Amino acid sequence: MGAGAGSGRGQLFLRSLLFLLLAGPPARHPARGQLRYAVPEELEHGAFVANLGEDLGLDVSTLSARRFRIVSRAGDRQHLEVNLENGILFVNERIDREEVCEAGGPCLLHLQLLVESPLELYRVEVEVLDINDHAPTFPWQEYVLEVAESAVLGARFPLESAQDPDVGTNSVHTYRLSPNAFFSLEVQTRSDASKFAELVLERALDREQQRVHRVLLTALDGGVPERSGTAHILVTVLDANDNVPAFDRPSYGVSLPEDAPAGTLVIQLNATDLDEGPNGEIEYSFSGHAPPRVRELFRVEPRSGQVLLKGRLDYERASLHELYVQAKDRGPSAVAVHCRVLVHLLDVNDNAPEVTLTSVSTPVLEDAPPGTVIAVISVLDRDSGDNGRVSCEVGPNVPFELRSSFRNYYTLVTTQALDREVVPEYNVSITARDMGSPALLTRSTLTIPVSDVNDNAPRFLQPSYSVYVMENNAPGASICSVSALDPDCQQNAYLSYSIAEGHIHGMPVGTYVSINSDSGHMYALRSLDYEQIRSFQIQVQAQDAGFPPLSANVTVHIFVLDQNDNAPVIVSPMPRNGSVATELVPRSARPGYLVGTVSAVDADAGLNSRLSYQLLQATDFTLFSVAPDTGELRTLRSFLEQDASRQQLVVQVRDGGQPALSATVSLLLSVVETMPQTLSDFSEFSLPPEVSSSSPLTLYLLVSLGSISFTFLLAILILTAIRCRGERRSRQGDSCSPPRCHCCPGSRPSSEGLKTSNLTAQPPAGTTAATCLDVPAGGPPGYCYKVCLGPESAQSDFMFLKPCSPPRNNEKDPGKRSRPDQHLQVSKEAKQPNTDWLPPSTQRPALKRY
Repeated sequence: MGAGAGSGRGQLFLRSLLFLLLAGPPARHPARGQLRYAVPEELEHGAFVANLGEDLGLDVSTLSARRFRIVSRAGDRQHLEVNLENGILFVNERIDREEVCEAGGPCLLHLQLLVESPLELYRVEVEVLDINDHAPTFPWQEYVLEVAESAVLGARFPLESAQDPDVGTNSVHTYRLSPNAFFSLEVQTRSDASKFAELVLERALDREQQRVHRVLLTALDGGVPERSGTAHILVTVLDANDNVPAFDRPSYGVSLPEDAPAGTLVIQLNATDLDEGPNGEIEYSFSGHAPPRVRELFRVEPRSGQVLLKGRLDYERASLHELYVQAKDRGPSAVAVHCRVLVHLLDVNDNAPEVTLTSVSTPVLEDAPPGTVIAVISVLDRDSGDNGRVSCEVGPNVPFELRSSFRNYYTLVTTQALDREVVPEYNVSITARDMGSPALLTRSTLTIPVSDVNDNAPRFLQPSYSVYVMENNAPGASICSVSALDPDCQQNAYLSYSIAEGHIHGMPVGTYVSINSDSGHMYALRSLDYEQIRSFQIQVQAQDAGFPPLSANVTVHIFVLDQNDNAPVIVSPMPRNGSVATELVPRSARPGYLVGTVSAVDADAGLNSRLSYQLLQATDFTLFSVAPDTGELRTLRSFLEQDASRQQLVVQVRDGGQPALSATVSLLLSVVETMPQTLSDFSEFSLPPEVSSSSPLTLYLLVSLGSISFTFLLAILILTAIRCRGERRSRQGDSCSPPRCHCCPGSRPSSEGLKTSNLTAQPPAGTTAATCLDVPAGGPPGYCYKVCLGPESAQSDFMFLKPCSPPRNNEKDPGKRSRPDQHLQVSKEAKQPNTDWLPPSTQRPALKRY
């Protein structure tokens, strides 16, 4: 090795520092929306490269929250890294330019920087600058060169070239030869600007004088500091072989497709030697400084001069290969001649595009606006030209599209509003296709789930519910169930049921029914009574657990079904003072005579309130019958002498329910010769409270009875006041001799006197006869008023009678007239009922009924 070779890591660091001081700070080159920096190789970990936060205009305090990072491909080494605290790009691991970039030319590191919230993509290029960290090296430390002693002055002998992995001025710059008397050195430049040395014979050789010459060849690079490498050349002087082989051309060029198979003939080389025999037989081989990569890919047939393909070519790795082939005859003191073969590779579309999902933001909300970025996609095709140009597209019938932000970088965005209830998940097919022939393509599928948003209100399965509940239900029993659906998912579809506030007959609805908030089952909290409430409706609300919550209402109609739980109630006839009801029947009654009507009511409805009447017991079943529908009690035949005067009957009233309920009433019928003017028990009844509260007929009866009672009491008060006033006048007057007639309002003397009035009354059994007052002659005709009271104090009938009769024309004897001083005669003889007062027979049933 040369004396300029470095010996330690510290010296390498000092050289890098010196390079930075000379080169200045890292360069920043904005170009078409991207940044470009330059940094020397071999920097230590943590070395400053650039301040990306400042150059990109990002807020340094938000870099960590926005996940600022370098996007790299799987398997790639991360040479550079970003400090999220200050946004500085620094060296993460040592960069060896010769390892990173095998080919010549600028060595660029392409960085893709990604920052989220919002999603932004930046592209940065970092050029790795070469430093002089490698010294030139020769393939061998000692090289033997055989030169015939007959070699002419000026003969040139190509020497092995030194190799330096560095590039530019840091590569091999020149060669030096140690001082000697026979040879000089000339440095030649190839077409690729590389240097090689040729040994030039300056003085004739004489094998007999000196068989071996030793010289030192030094290769120097152009770096700072300068590095060098040496090789010892041993020149052996041979006997004369007058002619050396010669190639047709010093340089050859050939094109070869990169997909050529092994064994393909690259080129047929041809060299000639004018000598004969072994001195004219030529052998071909690679020269000593052929790179190892070339020896791996190609081989040379020694005798034929064919260059054959040995390995697999790759245009994307190296598009040009430079082969150095030598030809040497088999004679003594053979001299090798060299030629260069340039193999140009033709690109073949053998690399399909690569699709990489750089960043994916999933799931996506279904209410995301159009243009929302879902993913950043990068595509790469390692081919060149049209073979490396790539177009990218998404499959049809999806609400997404690709937008190109940088070359070979795309963003996947939404094109319309999404609806998770229609499509909960999308499988987006991304196709990358190059422009080669035939074109190669790559398909990648991206699964994009749609996140739910509470955008659907619950919906009941029915527009309304009708529920039929039998009355007398058990409290707490389930009466129905409501159900609603919500097309959303998770908590947005979790429903809770409740009953809206309201009142039923003045009571909160919550005292009647309740609902299970999870299942929607409804329960009755009380026993329902059809006679009190027949139907009601409530509002049920279903609300989801989303934010904000959505709800829906439905009306539930609850109908109470009647149950036969009320027995018939007999309202007529009503027994008096706890005894059986009595009725008088004239013995003269003919068949079909209406004795009375048994009336009953039932608080139930429908068939449960349909009543039927039947004669359950009777003294003589052949004498009476009851109409099953109306309850009318009629005679079946005329009364006979042998028929009992008291008939005991039991009438049953039965409803139409299942099971049927019934009630009975006992009647005592008295057969009389004549009918008194009293109302029977069929017309005197009061309604029980439960009936009066539920029947309009009861109200009418109560109003009628109240009016009659009030009118009767008012008439009694008026008559009492008139009577008292008449007595006071009779005491003060002197025209009438006592005793006076108490029913006369007043009297004055008259020449004719008062006429005797014969009054005919119809006293009921057990009452006294009516009192008739005769007014003295000469007075005005007297009017007698009669009050008839029945056996019971609860009944009073008031009747107006005819005025006292005037004197008849056939009465000749005026002495028969009453004298003025004659006492009033009170007739106590019992009279027959006044048939003029009795109502017609057609009205009696109605009177008895009501």
